[in-house]
Amino acid sequence: MMKLTGAQILIKMIKSQGVDTIFGYPGGAVIDIYDELASNPDLRHILVRHEQGAIHAADAYSRAKGDIGVALVTSGPGATNAVTGIASAYMDSIPIVVFTGQVNSSLIGNDAFQEVDIVGITRPCTKHNYLVKKIENLARIIKEAFFIARSGRPGPVLVDLPKDVMTATIEFEEPPEVHIKSYRPTYSPNKKQLAKVVQLINKAKRPIIFSGGGVVLSKASEEITDLAKMANIPVTASLMGLGTFPASHPLWLGMPGMHGTFRANMSIGECDLMIAAGVRFDDRVTGRLEKFAPKAKIVQIDIDPTSIHKNVSVDCPIVGDCKKSLALLNQMMKRQIDQASVDARSEWIETIENWKSTMPLGYNQNEEIIKPQFVIETLHELTQGKAIITTEVGQNQMWTAQYYGFDRPNHFITSGGLGVMGFGLPAAIGAKAACPDKTVIDIAGDGSIQMNIQEMTTSLEARLPVKVVILNNRYLGMVRQWQDLFYDKRYASTNMECAPDFVKLAEAYGATGLRASKPSEVRETLKQGLATEGTVVMDFIVEREEMVYPMVPAGKSLSEMLLV
Repeated sequence: MMKLTGAQILIKMIKSQGVDTIFGYPGGAVIDIYDELASNPDLRHILVRHEQGAIHAADAYSRAKGDIGVALVTSGPGATNAVTGIASAYMDSIPIVVFTGQVNSSLIGNDAFQEVDIVGITRPCTKHNYLVKKIENLARIIKEAFFIARSGRPGPVLVDLPKDVMTATIEFEEPPEVHIKSYRPTYSPNKKQLAKVVQLINKAKRPIIFSGGGVVLSKASEEITDLAKMANIPVTASLMGLGTFPASHPLWLGMPGMHGTFRANMSIGECDLMIAAGVRFDDRVTGRLEKFAPKAKIVQIDIDPTSIHKNVSVDCPIVGDCKKSLALLNQMMKRQIDQASVDARSEWIETIENWKSTMPLGYNQNEEIIKPQFVIETLHELTQGKAIITTEVGQNQMWTAQYYGFDRPNHFITSGGLGVMGFGLPAAIGAKAACPDKTVIDIAGDGSIQMNIQEMTTSLEARLPVKVVILNNRYLGMVRQWQDLFYDKRYASTNMECAPDFVKLAEAYGATGLRASKPSEVRETLKQGLATEGTVVMDFIVEREEMVYPMVPAGKSLSEMLLV
């Protein structure tokens, strides 16, 4: 056996988990770890410019690659700066492991310089967290952290590393396989419950499938698509589930909820069966709970038993991994499918098509002012829907969800549950690190992009060229929309006319800046930006008071949509 320092053990264990990239920012409490990183050039470290950016980048790296993201930050403010990103990953069930520096063990609790109780602070927004008190426990804890982050319902795990534990030495022993008595996720579903689902599907006249982020995380897009096609069932998907079913398919309903399509929301109101997979029935999806899917039997498939019945009462709960559950359900359906029932759904499909044709998503593009929806539709056309899209949060996020048309999972990366402004740019960098051969585009608002604009340097220094499309309306657009509709147009603190010149700002960072101020310039600006090597910022001066429609006001049912 060989003697290793805590820092050496940390790097060794991280590499043993298949990690090849870390996003981070150094500081005194982690200086020994960074010194060891310098001796391990095969472990790529991407230096961000703010710790929040490191977590968002690790989050998006995880989503784009379908694996785990890793971040490393220092103690005190380094750790607290990371909390927003950790909370976002927690809300969206994203598997990341975050290592935070900590003061020497003897100083913990003494209000030492740059000391915070980050374990206590993050307890509500991590799947699990650790304070490593002894070097003897370090290797085991790291192995457990990765296991917990990946398994069951995924989520962020934080490991707090006192400086003296990193400098201590010990004879290294490979830790045993992870065995946590109290933690036993259920992967395989109950076959009797699935048999009930088969019966419900065969009896249903107006079924829908509701696909969520859990389908992305379990890599079950193929299974849910097969079920929809086999049983002729229309599909809607939450914001986190976009791409799990191809938007180009005739059975696609669009996204439901507060800014969902007319046909998706009406289908939820009229369906007699809802098969919900990997969704937690967020309030932005359900609207007024007592009027959500009032005519439907509800099936809920989820690996997390605490998510079932949490927000919506369900008739047939299935606890299990989405991929395993849907694969087994498909096998059973193939043997027992009632083809007459499938064929009879043509009337239901016709009703949905009528909703789609009479109340489609739409906007009026004139020759004078750029509509933001037009920018996104043109971007989709030029990229053929193959780009990885990240977003900030607000109107830009909703227009992207409505108009880009995602046909593939892991290609739409956004902060869903927490709704973090400033997510998109560092997320684009993380996605590009995971998928260097893909075009990665951050669709941003002029307010959100300024939250983490400093990460432009990260993109350039790390040679991770991303494209940024700014829908610039000089407002905090979504808040302004609410003020317009519900506060008599009192635009309190949402006017952002005092804003930087984004073209000059891009150039100051060393990127390329482009601008379009007329509809006739949109296509050429996008073509030029996509074709230009390196990081490019494209600033589109759009209609200032354009609204996101449809919109379900707070407290209303999904059928009570504002359409114009």
